[in-house]
Amino acid sequence: MSVTPETGTGPTGDDGTISRQHWRWAGLAGMASYLDAGSIVALASGLTVFQTEFGLSTTGVGILAAIGPNAIGCAVGAFFGGRLGDKLGRKRIYQWDLLVYALGIALIALAVHPAMLFAGTVIVGLAVGADVPTSLALVGEFAPDRGRARLLGFTQVAWYVGPVVVLLLALALNPLGVLGTRLVFASLFLVAIVTWALRRGIAESARWRSASELPGSAAQRVGALFRGKHLKALLYTGTFYTFWNLAAGTAGIFTPYMVKTIGAGSNAAGVALSCLGFAAGIVGTLALFMPFYDRSHGVRKGLFALGAVMQICSYGLYLVVDFTVPSVIASVLLFYIGSAVAGEATYKVTSQELFPTMLRGTAQGVTFGVARLVLGVFSLVVPLLSAIGIVPVALLLTLFLLISGIVGYLAMPDTTGKSLEQIESERAVRPSAVPAAS
Repeated sequence: MSVTPETGTGPTGDDGTISRQHWRWAGLAGMASYLDAGSIVALASGLTVFQTEFGLSTTGVGILAAIGPNAIGCAVGAFFGGRLGDKLGRKRIYQWDLLVYALGIALIALAVHPAMLFAGTVIVGLAVGADVPTSLALVGEFAPDRGRARLLGFTQVAWYVGPVVVLLLALALNPLGVLGTRLVFASLFLVAIVTWALRRGIAESARWRSASELPGSAAQRVGALFRGKHLKALLYTGTFYTFWNLAAGTAGIFTPYMVKTIGAGSNAAGVALSCLGFAAGIVGTLALFMPFYDRSHGVRKGLFALGAVMQICSYGLYLVVDFTVPSVIASVLLFYIGSAVAGEATYKVTSQELFPTMLRGTAQGVTFGVARLVLGVFSLVVPLLSAIGIVPVALLLTLFLLISGIVGYLAMPDTTGKSLEQIESERAVRPSAVPAAS
């Protein structure tokens, strides 16, 4: 299939040319990542503030972290949104879910009772969960073959920019207490409304339109996801991403909380350290992932190995040194630079490449949803573990990252620079050609 940017996908040639239209659409689709991560860290920076304002217990803090965009709420949204994106089209989902997101954010910003806070958090989680798999599928489907990692990496930059902007606002508004936290959420409300308005000009994916006209019932397509090569790909992407996300999600939402409660510094110091980590992620994505991940399979695996080792060391560090500001700085730099080439951006690219068009959103909804669901359960116990100290948390996260790194490296498929149609054809004709994940 050869289509043009104007029809909603990118060229399938291998020169990797990316037009201004590609960058614009990737940016607007990538705002799902901005709003996802922004809402996570807005909640993270406000956890101790909300705990004081509404008299939340340690268990209440864990529940708040578990039900929203970082975990369970997002998981439920991903399960349904990913499937609906395949069934109804990418555009129908991303046109409306940001309005739902804005409603949830407004409830949090205006909360005068814990019920409003918890309800808003759940709604935000549902909305970002539905948006992310659909938006990523859209980017994967219009990207050039040798520009797929660059465009999906660009959405990951948005994922890091969201927290940096939100955390800088949180730092500036920290003296205002709960009012400052409300203003941080108000900023996300404005971004969501503007993005919703701008997204209305994005075309439907031409690849989805073509695939949706092919015969085969929806039930048959979903059933195929849990058999043969698709099941193996699902297990690969799901295992690698779930274990990585346990560490990333804990870092994203609990770093300020742990810095303050374990005694390394104030809440403001924790927010600043989180901001440093996300800024390092931007640098790593721009300097390592986007320029090199489209080059060759060998380059991709080498970068992944480097990133996996850095992330394992980031939390392993706490097993041998005290939890202080200098050690936290070293840890967040290792983790976020490493995650740029062995984390969510890798998951984004591989998830587009290993699944056919009519299962792409569904597959991502399943793996993204499972990862956030597992994180939600883990989030319930993180405050209790951190009350003991950093060692129990660090030990578990080091183990999770070790599993993610081993699975991600050994089972990484050779798909670099190939069109989505070529990958699907190779997997159908010669499934043994794709190692482990085929």
